[in-house]
Amino acid sequence: MKPFLKLAPAAALLTLLSACGTTMEQRAATGALGGAVVGQAIGGDTGSTVAGAAAGAVAGAVTTPPRRRPN
Repeated sequence: MKPFLKLAPAAALLTLLSACGTTMEQRAATGALGGAVVGQAIGGDTGSTVAGAAAGAVAGAVTTPPRRRPN
């Protein structure tokens, strides 16, 4: 139960930050940052942090920013 309590807020944060940015590189960077935080919160070691950053970078890079409405 304890890992789930760590995972839920971290996953929500990752979801919110995964598509921040206008370019693919910006979205990958914010995804990597969020993934690193989630990986550290779940695993508590360097390997988990790196794996989380990699997963977040991929998730951020493949998301598309929301379309903006014309004024």
